[in-house]
Amino acid sequence: MKPIYPMLWFDTQAEEAAKHYVSIFPDAKINGISRYGTPGPGPEGQVMTVDLELNGQRFVLLNGGPEFRFNESVSFVVECADQAELDGVWAKLIDGGQEAPCGWLKDRFGVSWQVVPTALFEMMSDPDREKAERVNAAMLKVVGKFDIASLRAAFEGR
Repeated sequence: MKPIYPMLWFDTQAEEAAKHYVSIFPDAKINGISRYGTPGPGPEGQVMTVDLELNGQRFVLLNGGPEFRFNESVSFVVECADQAELDGVWAKLIDGGQEAPCGWLKDRFGVSWQVVPTALFEMMSDPDREKAERVNAAMLKVVGKFDIASLRAAFEGR
């Protein structure tokens, strides 16, 4: 069986989105672009799909028209090793988008992302439930980008 991959439905911005995403992630590339022919349903020559890879994960972006919009029921998690990496990814994804609670954002195309420090998962799964609960409480207060030092302070009870 072949690997499973997400296909994201855009109105007409699939190629623009693909180029944007590939510019953000260091191990990313566009594998191919297909275009509509005379049968349509899009205008002949318009990009139909863009096949790309972000950090080893395949995505296909489809220009399918305005019928469907993205919502928060599907999001993509980007784990970041440190604050500098988190700040860089956040700045590029939020450009033209909007921040949301708990490290979430919607990019300028309406796609939801969770930009989270790897340390958050480590702290939240700590066997000391009091520490984990303090981090969870701190996380729930965040609107926008995570600050790892603040999460660590909550974890340590400071």
